[in-house]
This record gives sequence, structure tokens and C-alpha cells, in this order.
Amino acid sequence: MACCMMYLMLRLNRLYLLGLSVAACLLAQTPPIDNDQVRVVNAHDAPHQKHDWHEHKLNRVMVYLTAGEQDIITKDGKKTTLKFKAGDVKWSAASGQHTSEVVSGETVNIVELEVKKPGDPKKTAATALDPAKVSPKNYKVEFENDQVRVMRVKFAPGQSVAQHEHVLNRVVVYLTEQHSKLTLPDGKVEDSAHHAGEASWGGPVKHVEENLLKTPVEAIVVEFKN
Repeated sequence: MACCMMYLMLRLNRLYLLGLSVAACLLAQTPPIDNDQVRVVNAHDAPHQKHDWHEHKLNRVMVYLTAGEQDIITKDGKKTTLKFKAGDVKWSAASGQHTSEVVSGETVNIVELEVKKPGDPKKTAATALDPAKVSPKNYKVEFENDQVRVMRVKFAPGQSVAQHEHVLNRVVVYLTEQHSKLTLPDGKVEDSAHHAGEASWGGPVKHVEENLLKTPVEAIVVEFKN
């Protein structure tokens, strides 16, 4: 009887651990950011695996975490080969039916930001403390259109950037490890830490930013004009 009870307890424990494992997998597949402005998708495309016909109904910002090449073939047979380096950021307009295939040798990791709403002319990044004006060496505008403004941010080890202001909602995609001290105008201090490849959501804010690491920090900031 004791043996049967022990077997039953071990069996239940294994089922419980299996359930936790499945739940963790499902959680990992859940988009980390999904609201009325943007959905963030972490894409992992293995090499030489052709995708089925599909389309993208929303414009996207593509942040490439790894280098590679990808063939895009449309219904009319036109082929476009995309080439990208690790850290590249590109605009990808909504498109019709097509297939895609990574033709380089390694898995390609991409953070895709699907922009859900059209641009609002009333919403701009204009402010006297615009980081691209306050610290142009640290905040460089990569591109801008009616829906987004995209900046590349670089901090040297231990560097502090003067007070600046973000007036639009934004997603930050971290290309390196990041650990910063954020000091607000009222003196309140916030801690921010993320791993390379992670993305975070942020609203309007004014702060001084200091890189607490002994290594450089690089990130992509996508601001939404919708």
C-alpha cells in the first residue's frame, strides 16, 4: 500500500512539473507588448525553411538582432533579397501575399513592431528637450515617417546624459545589456535593467539618464505618432 501511495505521489509530482513546463512555454510565446498602438513579436526564422504564403496587413519596424539574408517572393514571382546586419533597423510597409526564406546559414532573430494605428498629425516628438537635440551624439534619428520616429541610442561606459524629454509613447529594443539610473525632475530615482534582445514599453517622461555599466549600451527607440 505504501509503495502504491509513493508511486501515485511521484506520478502527480511529474504531472505538476510538466504542467509548469507547458505553462512556461506558452508564456514565452505570448507577445510581451500588445496594446492599441503596437504589437511586438519576437521572430526566430531558421535557415532554408520556406514559409507558407502569407501577408502583413500592418506596417512594421524591424529590428534585426542577428545578421543574415532573406528572400521574399511575391505572387507575381518577383524576388527581393534582404540583407541585414546585427543591429540594423528597417521600415517594412504592409504587403500582400508572399513567401519568405532565410537563405543565410544561421537562424535570424528579429524584433518586429506592428504599428496598429495611422499617424496623427497632432502628435509629434517636438519639444525643447528632445533627446535628439539635447544629446545628438547619443540619440541619432535613423528614420521618421507619419507613424513613427526611430532613434538609435548609444551610451559610453558610465556615461550620463543631460535631462531630456520623451513626449510620445515608445518601445525600446535593447541591442546590448542595459542597466541605467533614471533621475526625474523631482529627484526621484528609478532603476532600469534589461537583457540584450528584450523590449520595453514607456510613456512620456522627463529624466536624466546614466549608464551604470562598464560597457557600452546600444538600443533602438521607436516612438509612436498615433
